[in-house]
Amino acid sequence: MSSVPEIIAPASVIHADDSPSLSYWQADESGQLRDLADLPEQLRRLQVPFSLVQQQSELNIALAGSIHFNAISNTESSYQCLAFVPTQPINALGSKQFCQDYGIKYPYMTGSMANGIASTELVEVIANANMLASFGAAGLSLPQVEKAIQRLKEALPEKPYCFNLIYSPNEKGHEDAVVDLYLRYGIDLVETSAYMKLTLPVVRYRVTGIHKDEAGTIVVPNRIIAKASRVELASKWFSPPPEKLLNELVAQGAISTEEAELAKHIPMAQDLTVEADSGGHTDNRPAITLLPTMLALRDQYQKTYNYQSPLRVGAAGGIATPASALGAFAMGAAYIVTGTVNQACKESGSSDIVREMLANTGQADVTMAPAVDMFEMGVKLQVLKRGTMFAMRGNKLYETYKKYASIDQIPEAERTNLEQTVFKMSFDHIWQKTEEFFNERDPSQIEKAKANPKHKMALIFRWYLGLSSRWANAGIEDRQVDYQIWCGPAMGAFNEWTRDTFLATPEQRDAVTVAMNIMYGAAVLSRVNGMLKQGVEIPGELLQFQPMQLDAIEKYLSE
Repeated sequence: MSSVPEIIAPASVIHADDSPSLSYWQADESGQLRDLADLPEQLRRLQVPFSLVQQQSELNIALAGSIHFNAISNTESSYQCLAFVPTQPINALGSKQFCQDYGIKYPYMTGSMANGIASTELVEVIANANMLASFGAAGLSLPQVEKAIQRLKEALPEKPYCFNLIYSPNEKGHEDAVVDLYLRYGIDLVETSAYMKLTLPVVRYRVTGIHKDEAGTIVVPNRIIAKASRVELASKWFSPPPEKLLNELVAQGAISTEEAELAKHIPMAQDLTVEADSGGHTDNRPAITLLPTMLALRDQYQKTYNYQSPLRVGAAGGIATPASALGAFAMGAAYIVTGTVNQACKESGSSDIVREMLANTGQADVTMAPAVDMFEMGVKLQVLKRGTMFAMRGNKLYETYKKYASIDQIPEAERTNLEQTVFKMSFDHIWQKTEEFFNERDPSQIEKAKANPKHKMALIFRWYLGLSSRWANAGIEDRQVDYQIWCGPAMGAFNEWTRDTFLATPEQRDAVTVAMNIMYGAAVLSRVNGMLKQGVEIPGELLQFQPMQLDAIEKYLSE
C-alpha cells in the first residue's frame, strides 16, 4: 500500500484577483505517477489515497508525495493538483457507532421478510460476513419461530443477528407469546414492523431487564430497530415508553417498578429505519423527502430527551444498487436495509420459480394489494404484478368484503366465480380449513366469526391471502397465477444494474455477493463523486459500478 500524502499548508495563502487558489502535488522519494488509464483500478483500491494531477496538458494519477494547498508551483517536479481522492472505508459511509454497537463490520442490514423468506440460511451467511440480518418470523407459528431460534443459537453463538416482531392486531395473544419466546431464549435484538401504535408486548420486551450498572449507567439488554414511514409513528419510537403502558405492565407484574422508572430515560428504539417505497407493508413514500424529515425528527427528540445513547436513523425501501445506497448515506443514513433483492437470492426461503420471476421484474411491475394481517382495516402492501393475478384477485376480495355483510349476501353467480377461479374450492370447505387453523392459533377468532357473519367472510377471504405467499415460497406450480410475492421497485433497479453481468441470473445471486457489491460499489462511487465535486469531469463509464465477483472485492479490501 502506498503511503498517505503529506498535506502541507503554506505559511502565507496566495490569492490573485479573487481567482480560485491553486494547489500542486510535489513528488518525493515515495511519490509515483501513473497513467490516467489506471484510474478505475485506483478507485477500487479504497485504502489508497491518490491525486489527479496535470502538468501542461498531460493528466496523471499521483500516489504519495505531498500536496501544497493555495500555492503556485515553479519546479519541474511539481504538478497542478486537480483533485485529491482520500481513502473511503466502507464502514465510514454510515455510522461507525452503529457497527460497533451491534458488533458488525459494515452498516448493512437485511430486513425480515415474513414467512421465513428472510430464512435462517440468509441470516447465517450475512452474519458470517459481519453484517446484520433479521429473521422473518412474521406469519410463522410459535414452534417454527422457536425452531429458527434454536438453529441460529447453535450456528451463530458469537455473531449478532435479529428477529422480527410484527404488530398483530388480529391475532390476540400471538405478539405476547412471541415476546415470551424471545425473552426466554435471550433474543436481545428485534426488528419491529407494521406497528400502527405501541403495544404492551413490545414495551414489555424493551423494558424487561433494564437496570443500572455500578457506574450508574442505564443498561438496556433488549434493543429494537424499528421501522416507520410516518412521523407520528416515528415519534413514538423516539420517545420513552408511554407511562400508561408502563403502569399497566407494573400492575400485571410483568415488569418491576424500578424497570418502569428507568424506562422513562430511554427511547423505545435507538435505531429507526425509515421505510420508503418498499415491498410488503409500505406507504410508498419517496426516500428523498422522507429521510430528511426523519433525520430532523431524530435531532428534535435527541435534543428534547438528551438520551445517553444518541438516536440513529437508517434507510430502507428502494435500495438495491450502489448508487441508491450511496444516496441514502449521503443524505445522512446511519445504515441501510435491503429487502426484495434478498428474496431473489438463493439463500432466501422463497422458491426457484419466484426467484426466476423476480429476475425478470422491471421497476413498473409492482402494485398494491390487501394485506392478510390487516385485511379488515384496508391496509395494503406492495407485490409483484407481472406473472401473477394475486393483486387483482386480492383487491376483488376486498371490494366484495366492503360491499356485502356476509358470505350469504354474495350473489350466486359472483360466489360461484370466486369459488371456481380464485379459491378453487367451496366456501364451506374453506371455512372448515379455517376453523381447524384458528382452533390451534387463536380460537377467539372462530367465536367472533360465529357471532359476526362479516368477520367470518373476512377469515374466509384471508385464507386465500395467507396461503398465496406460502404457495409462492413452496413453488406450488399449479398456483403460480395466485402467487403473492412481496416486491418493491428496487428489484427492477437491481435487474437493470446487473443486466448482462454474472448477477443477472438467479443461480448466481447469493446474499453476501449482492450485499458486498452494493456496499463496496457505494464506496467506489463515493470516491468518484468526490472528484466530481472538485470540478473534475469524469467519463460516463466511471459513473457506474459494474458488479464484481466476491473474491475480487475481498482482494481489494485486503490490500
